[in-house]
Amino acid sequence: MPVVTGPLVLGVDSGGSGLRVALADAAVPGRTETLTARVPVRTGPDGIDAGHMRELLLPMARSLLERSGHDGRDTVSAVVIGAAGMATLGDGLRAELPRALGDALGARTIGLAADAVTAYAGALGQAPGAVVAAGTGMIALGTDLTAWRRADGWGHLLGDCGSGAWIGRAGLEAALRAHDGRRGGSQPLLERMTAVLGPAQEVPALLYPRTDRPAVLAAFAPEVAACAGADPVAAGILARAAEGIAESAAAVCPPAGAAPEGCRVSLTGGLLKMGDPLLVPLRAELTRLVPHAVEAPAGGDPLAGSLLLAGALATDTLRLPTHPTMLHVCDASGRNIRTVHDG
Repeated sequence: MPVVTGPLVLGVDSGGSGLRVALADAAVPGRTETLTARVPVRTGPDGIDAGHMRELLLPMARSLLERSGHDGRDTVSAVVIGAAGMATLGDGLRAELPRALGDALGARTIGLAADAVTAYAGALGQAPGAVVAAGTGMIALGTDLTAWRRADGWGHLLGDCGSGAWIGRAGLEAALRAHDGRRGGSQPLLERMTAVLGPAQEVPALLYPRTDRPAVLAAFAPEVAACAGADPVAAGILARAAEGIAESAAAVCPPAGAAPEGCRVSLTGGLLKMGDPLLVPLRAELTRLVPHAVEAPAGGDPLAGSLLLAGALATDTLRLPTHPTMLHVCDASGRNIRTVHDG
């Protein structure tokens, strides 16, 4: 890693697959080097485990600092952590982590963000618009730079409409309908369910005891996409999924008056790897529901978004709105730093 001579910023992306940490120059928050821990930060009854976050994060941060030629304190200008569950389970992090980062790294400004916010920043930067993150779950986030708008992201039991888990569950239901001889069944999906998961009578026992049910359901979504070309039931499931995703995007897009050049919408997440079987109806629904939507490719991932936000905090150029749970900005003592964009 080349030696960095300017003020440093640290970006962190914490999710179900582990922790990623990157160090960059504050003035040019392009990624310089990344370290990854394949151990996700624990979540317990009190929310995201702040102690476990410290145990994983601080050694990785120190290693990056040493590689950059900085092995002392008072070198990190800003840190932004984007974490899954931050909005609803982040009280412990907001209470404990700022002081720990200040003591260990000399960090002066800390941003604690929901992973949807860092995904937004990675995709669209600090411009108004909307970002849809569609994978196992599904959430849409938009802003006109005065406030955040969120739609869905309520989990596989209450929402995540159009997500991988939603598509997989609908596909398995269609398979079981065919098994029973009920309307709405799909023989091709029944055949795929039997090949992948086993006979119908064994599927409930395979699914219900699992703690990772959303992931198990989402694993069947590609089977639905594979059948969609020849099976109208599978195609109909993807069409309804497209409606759900587009409805969430429409709910968070800034109105046409606030976006005279069109609402930039970035579609992100692993679900989009399904390609045309999902994307064709999704784009058609977006055009119908949000005529002023303009699809924009994602500029970067959530870790890039964390670095971009950290660079903005370090250089006092933050334009995205702060929020008590979505994007909490504070100093090393934990004192809230409010801006004109606070919602």
